[in-house]
Amino acid sequence: MDIVTGAGHDAVYMASVTPTAMIFVPCKDGVSHNEVEDAKPADLEAGCNVLLDAMVARANHPGEQA
Repeated sequence: MDIVTGAGHDAVYMASVTPTAMIFVPCKDGVSHNEVEDAKPADLEAGCNVLLDAMVARANHPGEQA
């Protein structure tokens, strides 16, 4: 799935001091940053697992660049 985004969020500011990344999960009807934004629990879990896996990999290999 291709996701087009103009989002920067805090990653824009952190990028000057550390590598950054953003994890996106699909939202119902592609709606984001809106009160009707909704995501399936399974998609949220998948996004959390991406973050968890990255954190564990980083902890197991400190000092290595991804």
